[in-house]
Amino acid sequence: MKRLFVIMLALSYWTVQGQTMAHYYQKAAEYPNLIKDKVFYSPQNITWNEDLFWYVQQTPNGKEYLRVDTKQKSKRTLFDHQFLAHMLSKATGQKVKADSLPLSNLQIIKNPDFISFEAFGKKWEYTNDTGHLTDKGQIPSRGPQSYWNNRYDDSQGAPVYSPDSQYVALIRNNNVYVHPNGQPQQLQQLSFDGAPGEYYSAFLVWSPDAKKLAATKVRKVENRTLYFIESSPATQLQPILHTRNYPKPGDALPQHQPVLFNIETGKSYSVPYDLVLNQYSLSRPKWTKDSKAFTFEYNQRGHQKYQVFELHAETGLTRALITEESPTFIDYSGKKYRYDLENEIIWASERDGWNHLYLYDRASGQVKNQITKGEWVVRRVVHVNEKERYIIFEGSGKDTDPYLIHYYKVNLDGSGLVDLTPESANHKAFFNKDHSLLVDTYSRIDLPQITVLRETATGKVIMELEKADISELKKAGWRPSEVFTAKGRDGKTDIWGIITFPTHYDPKKKYPIIENIYAGPHSSFVPKSFSSNPSWMGELAELGFIVVQIDGMGTSNRSKAFHDVAWKNLKDAGFPDRIAWIKAAAKKYPAMDISRVGIYGTSAGGQNAAGALIFHPEFYKVAVSSCGCHDNRMDKIWWNEQWMGYPIGPHYEECSNVVNAHKLEGKLLLMVGEVDDNVDPASTYQLVDALIKANKDHDFVLLPGQGHTAGGKYGEQKRRDFFVRHLLGQTPPTWK
Repeated sequence: MKRLFVIMLALSYWTVQGQTMAHYYQKAAEYPNLIKDKVFYSPQNITWNEDLFWYVQQTPNGKEYLRVDTKQKSKRTLFDHQFLAHMLSKATGQKVKADSLPLSNLQIIKNPDFISFEAFGKKWEYTNDTGHLTDKGQIPSRGPQSYWNNRYDDSQGAPVYSPDSQYVALIRNNNVYVHPNGQPQQLQQLSFDGAPGEYYSAFLVWSPDAKKLAATKVRKVENRTLYFIESSPATQLQPILHTRNYPKPGDALPQHQPVLFNIETGKSYSVPYDLVLNQYSLSRPKWTKDSKAFTFEYNQRGHQKYQVFELHAETGLTRALITEESPTFIDYSGKKYRYDLENEIIWASERDGWNHLYLYDRASGQVKNQITKGEWVVRRVVHVNEKERYIIFEGSGKDTDPYLIHYYKVNLDGSGLVDLTPESANHKAFFNKDHSLLVDTYSRIDLPQITVLRETATGKVIMELEKADISELKKAGWRPSEVFTAKGRDGKTDIWGIITFPTHYDPKKKYPIIENIYAGPHSSFVPKSFSSNPSWMGELAELGFIVVQIDGMGTSNRSKAFHDVAWKNLKDAGFPDRIAWIKAAAKKYPAMDISRVGIYGTSAGGQNAAGALIFHPEFYKVAVSSCGCHDNRMDKIWWNEQWMGYPIGPHYEECSNVVNAHKLEGKLLLMVGEVDDNVDPASTYQLVDALIKANKDHDFVLLPGQGHTAGGKYGEQKRRDFFVRHLLGQTPPTWK
């Protein structure tokens, strides 16, 4: 009898707990509606049109479209919302509300009162002053998107006409030919060494004076093909085999040799192969305005040497204008910037330890001066004013939070640096056509959006536009995420992140911690602008977790040394910094239970999440990994060789989740789409295979018909249930 009582008590306990979890699941499900449309006066889709710009924003009365006249410094509605809703309802037979007009791709055309937009699968034009609405027909089908990594057959292509239309250049029998326009019988062969395995590319470039032609000879290689099966296609009963062109680290790559042909003299000059050996890539030729030379960029395999070369049209000599070298990697995919002036080149480099701009003298190939300098970084060049010789750019590192973007103006000689957006916040600017004005919308995680109009010359605010109102958000019980910073592994470097609490947070309780990780070295990932649900972490937190997101060492947008931690070392993923950060956060918030830490991520984050249980199981206990690159030899060439280097060496194995699968501890859920053509799904299958062989318990979900994804709604349900089961020790409620 006593034993029966204990069993009944236990069953009663779990029933109560199940009801409690069902309650929290309901809160998570309701969270998007809790926060929906409760941030007012926060402009979106800011779009310039001459001296006007327009934007749309949520207000207490619904969605509102506004236009601003910068000359008159006036603001009014872009159109009569009520009348346009009436006209759309009449034309479509659909119920259209004035406070939630379903407009997309809106544009001002001809004059401010004449607009075009898309709605209900059609294009429309509307004249505001007359109220006339015109149906312009169905939106054309955009068709399937082409595969991102398609390699086109550049041995074939259309003829290329000279700038003066006097000549036509073309490829025939793998060689370069020209003939007078309209006279194909006068065909002149310029090259004679083309062959099927070493052909001339059809991407031919005429000089501006139409007297010379730049071509590229290509040494062909066999392309790697990626195969995967779509098991459950909608179009037929039987599975479909898909193929993709998919070079991987270590694969042979085509090699290019630029060649210059002089049409008048018949002379030709080739770039010596020994200058461009072992290419990762070679850019297409780019002619100077005076037709005296063309330039091209050489990225040596391994990404430790990058050069800008010039081939002189008269002498045939090839010389390096710019040489960039690094003992680790050159971030060509994220930070490369080049702008050619008449006799100078603006160039971005991390050679002094921070990403900055340099001005090169073209004639000598020497640096005239460093344009920007200091312990901060240039993030993006927005505009170069050649006449007045200044640059407008995005930069970060001068604010308290080193990731907050500001907009700056600086002269080409390095003088006159001006912060155009001085408020301590993350800024996003929208410039008019001549870059004399900018709409600046700025915010932080803890500062709702403010929008102003500024003059570019000084950054002076000439019109205050909007200030976001989050009072309704607060009334709904929303709790903001908090910015937190702590020292990293070296005890000196600040590591930045955010903490998302559940709305029902009680500091007297203990909460498991879940990290949302993405440690890809190509950028930084912690949100910096205001959001009611940053990185969509609010729903997960509602289940009874504290969710964090952190930028550890090895990610980008800080110093070169901060970034270099990733070199040949992707397994690091900034984990020593992340662990130190979470421990420091738990000291500030004792409700954070560091004995129960979970982690999840997708793609590179999927690699990181699984790696947490393989390389740091003493800290991380539960992981959900989606479509991860679990061995960097299995993934696409450009991303992995950028950070892991070339040639392939033991460090690839050292960083492999597959090779190190026997070290796994804790609870792991793996998910992958069977038709993922971004990260080869075999990478996940191989990890599953290795875990089985090592007799390591794990869960695996294969997502039929899905590509590179975290799993959509189904994947999210599986992720939540996995954390609830293994971090909270609770049984998730039955799905409905």
